[in-house]
Amino acid sequence: MPDKVDLRCLTWEKLERFVVDLGWKRYRAMQIWQWVWARNAADIAAMTDLSLDDRERLSAVAFIDRPRMADVRVSSDGTTKFLLELKDGELVETVLIPSDAPQRAGDLAVRMTQCVSTQVGCPMGCTFCSTGRLGFRRNMTMGEILGQVQAARAYLNDTRPEHPIVRNLVYMGMGEPLLNLGPVLDSLRTLEHPRGLAFSPRRVTVSTCGIEKGMREFGESGLAFLAVSLHAPNQELREKLMPRAAAWPLDDLVSALESYPLKTRERITLEYLVIAGLNDQPVHVRQLARICSRLKAKLNLIPCNPTPDTPYRAPSPEELLRFEKALWQKGITAIVRKSKGQDIEAACGQLRAAHMSAQ
Repeated sequence: MPDKVDLRCLTWEKLERFVVDLGWKRYRAMQIWQWVWARNAADIAAMTDLSLDDRERLSAVAFIDRPRMADVRVSSDGTTKFLLELKDGELVETVLIPSDAPQRAGDLAVRMTQCVSTQVGCPMGCTFCSTGRLGFRRNMTMGEILGQVQAARAYLNDTRPEHPIVRNLVYMGMGEPLLNLGPVLDSLRTLEHPRGLAFSPRRVTVSTCGIEKGMREFGESGLAFLAVSLHAPNQELREKLMPRAAAWPLDDLVSALESYPLKTRERITLEYLVIAGLNDQPVHVRQLARICSRLKAKLNLIPCNPTPDTPYRAPSPEELLRFEKALWQKGITAIVRKSKGQDIEAACGQLRAAHMSAQ
């Protein structure tokens, strides 16, 4: 008998074909789809609007593979980090970050942003990143990518009586999304389906180091906003911080971003890790100004969250403010992104690294 199918790995079109191949009416696909994505069912037995015979028949050929919680850490600031174990024993991380934005009047639910992973490990080898130092294991499937969202929803439903809402998603966890483009695009299409998770593309951002192949295809899909991990305003420094990403020269990357397809009022986000004394000097402000003058973009400043085995240093509040003000004076829309979860190893790859070293 052929291997069973993980229902979370079927796009809407594939699920329809799967149901028809079973000899069922097409409406069964919508029933199954809503159980998997809208109702967050953990197994086929929960699909009570299918008859017992139909559930048994479906269980003979399919399953729902929810990742196992290997570890959960909750920060004093409300950030929650999960270490999830996949079916083959590999470990990935996902993080829930509470919003600092005020809620609407009468809305008591806390709104969360979730950072999700797209690969087990990462092949890019960025020198400031714990995930990069752990190396690359494999790509994640569509079901594994979205399984992180399902796991977080189940956790919040079970543990938080105020029922926080995961409002925004950022593909900015472990891995380089554009090196796993097919499953990433499938997951984005599944996210926006109105009878499932129903995420607006305006609530989803995909962050990339800058991968030449796939960027245009991703942009033309219109499925999410683009964020680019810049971190260095010149090629020499980029080669030091991001040696593999720098294989695509910085000037060529910026040229590609100049022609990147954007919707009305949409801007590219440039992510910039501020490392004290290394990329936050006046010369770097001038170089960033030249880059930003070519693009319809905003600059997110992320204070470095160094691990003990890196030579990099976080900027002091005074250094960060000085750098931010210098960028403003150059007409750059620069916003400091508050660092959260430092007491629970919330930076990318830290919890997985700690877990692996303890084994």
